[in-house]
Amino acid sequence: MNKSKILNVEIDNLSQEELLAQLKRGVLVTPNVDQVVKMQHDREFYDITRRAEWVVCDSKILYLCTVLAGRPLKGVIPGSSFFPAFYEYHKDDPDCRIFLLGAMDGVAQKAMARINEKVGRRMVVGAYSPSYGFEKKQEENEEIHRMINESGANVVLVGVGCPKQEKWIDAHKTQMPGVDIWMALGATIDFEAGNVKRAPRIWQKLYLEWFYRFLQEPRRMYKRYFVDDPKFFWYFLKQLLGAYKNPFEPNENSHWEGEGEKEKTH
Repeated sequence: MNKSKILNVEIDNLSQEELLAQLKRGVLVTPNVDQVVKMQHDREFYDITRRAEWVVCDSKILYLCTVLAGRPLKGVIPGSSFFPAFYEYHKDDPDCRIFLLGAMDGVAQKAMARINEKVGRRMVVGAYSPSYGFEKKQEENEEIHRMINESGANVVLVGVGCPKQEKWIDAHKTQMPGVDIWMALGATIDFEAGNVKRAPRIWQKLYLEWFYRFLQEPRRMYKRYFVDDPKFFWYFLKQLLGAYKNPFEPNENSHWEGEGEKEKTH
């Protein structure tokens, strides 16, 4: 599979249609600018992303950067758009059974009811909104394992924020062997429940969806968008100039790998 590399993140060059057809097993992560910045200092998150079977672009800004770097992606696949496309694609497949893990109390259950109503069957077979700090609570985690295993779900969407959701999946997925597909999709459960609205299409086309999110939650989003994420553009400029170095692979530079590039096997 062709890939585009932005800083130290290799992104699969897939269209949404190709991903829907090929996604049968594995962990799906969807990097955006904020996540790429986190991967400059969080070694655990970086390693988890490298191990993920599917890494697709969630950000129009990252997409534009692949164009500027000379290796454009086929398009952007935001998790909040991909997930409804996924359940519509599988709505007549009785072997697709989804569990929702995340969001505030009661929100996952609301999303479950709305999705099942849309598809006309009980596709979402379970939902749970974990407590704050649940990832450190052994008893609650064991209860989550039990719920997912007993639900019969073979697809689990985890939306508890990045990088917590990716780290939780990596640490716990072996306890739920019946799950084929893991999706780390942030606020998608809130979108499906109707608690959070996506930016109008014109904002999306103008690459301003991030600013719409900021206007919705300015106190929570200020540091992310105006303190942390601007660092990305300095890193990317260094990549364009051939000066970027992966902080976790000191001998690796920013040049594209050749045709002999090792590819993931999905």
